[in-house]
Amino acid sequence: MSAPTTTGATVWLTGLPSAGKTTIAYALAERLRGEGRRVEVLDGDEIREFLSSGLGFSREDRHTNVQRIGFVAELLASHGVTVLVPVIAPYADSREAVRKRHQREGTPYLEVHVATPVEVCSERDVKGLYAKQASGEISGLTGVDDPYEAPADPDLRIETHRNSVQESAAEVRLLLSERGLL
Repeated sequence: MSAPTTTGATVWLTGLPSAGKTTIAYALAERLRGEGRRVEVLDGDEIREFLSSGLGFSREDRHTNVQRIGFVAELLASHGVTVLVPVIAPYADSREAVRKRHQREGTPYLEVHVATPVEVCSERDVKGLYAKQASGEISGLTGVDDPYEAPADPDLRIETHRNSVQESAAEVRLLLSERGLL
């Protein structure tokens, strides 16, 4: 008797630093694993350390990083894994290239915009980036002194300053369910 077929998918959570992308991804992953689903989280910080070390934060390097993550996500998703990708991916053309790759391979891809205002992200400042930028220690902070191109038409837009983490994760789970991916 063969195992039931599982449809994989990539869920790309894009948004500003400290928007809540990773927190939502891990909350959703825990819930889906509890339901017996195969799930992987491709955390942008971990990918930078292990797969994209040596890349900087120029537009070209950011594009290369996003394409690498997109390749791994599509590969896992094509093998029945639900892949949650909490990565800033500030440029629309980079995200679109990942979407097109998934389409070419016939792998489901959903884009979720974690639409948290920069003022809220700055207050959260999980990694201290906004404080470092304000003090002049760093420059090129996405959404402050480096561009962030918000998705024009994402599959889902979540406002984390209005929803709890669990409510936000539930919205993404509902989207997966509505699209027949759970």
